[in-house]
Amino acid sequence: MEDILRLTGLEVRYGAVRAVNGLNLAVPRGRIVCLIGANGAGKSSTLRAVSGLEPFRGSVLYKGIPTAGEPVHELVRRGLVHCPEGRGVLAGLSVEENLDLGSYARADRTAVRGDLGHVLGLFPRLGERLKQKAGTLSGGEQQMLALGRALMARPELLLLDEPSLGLAPQVAELILETVQKVCAEGVSVLLVEQNAAAALEISHYAYVLETGRLVLEGPAGEVARDERVRKAYLGA
Repeated sequence: MEDILRLTGLEVRYGAVRAVNGLNLAVPRGRIVCLIGANGAGKSSTLRAVSGLEPFRGSVLYKGIPTAGEPVHELVRRGLVHCPEGRGVLAGLSVEENLDLGSYARADRTAVRGDLGHVLGLFPRLGERLKQKAGTLSGGEQQMLALGRALMARPELLLLDEPSLGLAPQVAELILETVQKVCAEGVSVLLVEQNAAAALEISHYAYVLETGRLVLEGPAGEVARDERVRKAYLGA
């Protein structure tokens, strides 16, 4: 199966500190791949390097082409879209305006209108609040909006950073079910998720990071059964 993303020897530094140290990772097309690990393991730094928000050493190939030096907005135009931790919705703008911002790099306005309908089908609650200021939404609704805005860019590869963090269990389940639906529609996903059990349940393949280094990888079901993972991340 073709890889839409391949990292080779990825290294991310903050001064003298190596947040990511020699990471090799691949995301096949049409698959969900998760990164799990404790806080500070280098998961978010990996996503930021892939999306062009953080300088790095090593190789990042997106659709077979190196990303080094490519501006973030050009990566977005090519279908590489990052939905960061913390949601980052623009509180003073309406739900509709936030969603429209997700499509800023697209010229196909007829298709954009169709994608808006699709996003509102995934998250009917956003359709009920289109004219409402994003800052007045609940945390769960803001996460729906952040994910919906990312989908408005029509991603081929979606980088998701902690999409269920701080959400009520029912809302978190809805968000992760939506990630599965999006993948079934052909979007590849690289997922960072603090709920390791949930991440492993919806993912096809998993990587485990500890202090910037890869310590384990494999099909998600096998990683979930690994005794080290069960003790460290699954509460076994």
